[in-house]
Amino acid sequence: MGYKGIKFPDNTLFLVTGAAGFIGSNLVEAILRMGYKVRGIDNFSMGKKENIAECINNANFDFIEGDIRDFQICETACKGVDYVLHQAALGSVPRSMKEPLIYEDNNIKGTSNMMEAAKQACVKRFVYASSSSVYGDSRKLPKKEGEEGNLLSTYAMTKKVTELYGKFYTEAYGLKCIGLRYFNVFGRRQDPNSQYAAVIPRFIKALKEGKQVEIYGDGEQTRDFTYVENVIEANLKSCLASDTACGDVYNIACGERTSINQLYYQMCEQLGIKIAPNYVKPRLGDIKHSLADISKAKELLNYSPDWDYAKGFAEAIKWYIENM
Repeated sequence: MGYKGIKFPDNTLFLVTGAAGFIGSNLVEAILRMGYKVRGIDNFSMGKKENIAECINNANFDFIEGDIRDFQICETACKGVDYVLHQAALGSVPRSMKEPLIYEDNNIKGTSNMMEAAKQACVKRFVYASSSSVYGDSRKLPKKEGEEGNLLSTYAMTKKVTELYGKFYTEAYGLKCIGLRYFNVFGRRQDPNSQYAAVIPRFIKALKEGKQVEIYGDGEQTRDFTYVENVIEANLKSCLASDTACGDVYNIACGERTSINQLYYQMCEQLGIKIAPNYVKPRLGDIKHSLADISKAKELLNYSPDWDYAKGFAEAIKWYIENM
């Protein structure tokens, strides 16, 4: 996977935070495949050692087991780094509503630590993960940067604050930051076993075990499901985008809407399983509909996603069948 001819100078060093997580491990794998050097950092609170097991013995990869809430570890991780791809964070809207202070500590303090360490290390570009959750209760579709509503969860609040940090560090300190608002990313190595697992791996696991799937609400809520390959492309292209793109945030998605009911029955069809779902009450903090306007990312980041929902969904199902 050459990622559309994206090239960096020889001996370029990337730092991937949350390197043992779902998105982080996919980034590590992709960059190593391109022939560049990667330093990973993870405390394994969310990530798994098996996600980077095949990378550990790669001569171009070095790993730090550590916590981004520790500023000294952030300083060590950023030494000599060209580009930071900051993925480390606590996810899950429901969990954030139960444990708000943990999210503040990890997502806000951890990110500000990383930005400060990157600034001191004169990193060329700081690309960080934000979230579509920052659109809150806005009913406008498609979701467009600058047209946000009221925040609905602690998780969304922490992501909005990190966006403010990214803008501030760009303007006040000259650290060139780009925020990527991910829309429902899915793909290989997304954990199906967490209490707060994302919908696709959670559904697949239940169906393969012959269990009834729980769908929150009426299942007619829609999401812009985004295959992980598109996220890899967006991170790499953000490193090379014009400086005029810095200090801002961008929707990273496919620009397609799929309902949870559609996804569920497509999954049943591909797995050859027929089990009626169980509809339960909606979750606190969830949004009803999500669809991204990706025109800004296309224009300023040269983002051009090859993987639409159907293509990515088929690939993800295949991976889970083979690996679950």
